[in-house]
Amino acid sequence: MALIYLALGTNLGERARNLENALAKLSARVTIMRRSMIYETEPWGISEQPRFLNQVVEAETELEPDALLDFLKQTERAMGRTRGIRFGPRVIDLDILFYEDRVIEQRRFNGTSLRIPHPRLHERRFVLVPLAEIAPNLIHPKFGVSIRELLARLPDDGSVALYRPNQ
Repeated sequence: MALIYLALGTNLGERARNLENALAKLSARVTIMRRSMIYETEPWGISEQPRFLNQVVEAETELEPDALLDFLKQTERAMGRTRGIRFGPRVIDLDILFYEDRVIEQRRFNGTSLRIPHPRLHERRFVLVPLAEIAPNLIHPKFGVSIRELLARLPDDGSVALYRPNQ
């Protein structure tokens, strides 16, 4: 079994339910060991869209990285995600943050790419805040620093807050 970290995000429909549905669907091939709290975040990339809910999970899987990526994309499609504007609104977004301590950069047969660790996670508070909650001492294999250190390098711009569903 490989230790992995996945990011989940959603900003369309019943956002909290989307995260729960995604976790349920992931359980077919992934064993969730820990999950962060849910955070409500400002959109990244395109600001004129609804706020996101984001969560990170630590899990185990028997899938190899390429098969894991295919499984995540299949799960997104099953939940109604369609490819639209890059960084635009989505029912669900599932990303591989880490797969063990492997570094992978490859073009795939279908023209997509597989990049692990996620190439922009160190720039994104909406990923680092929930990741630091469950794995603050995890070392980024390319940068050689902890998640806590990566988060400390980013200014706190108030874009990430604990989700409070009744507010």
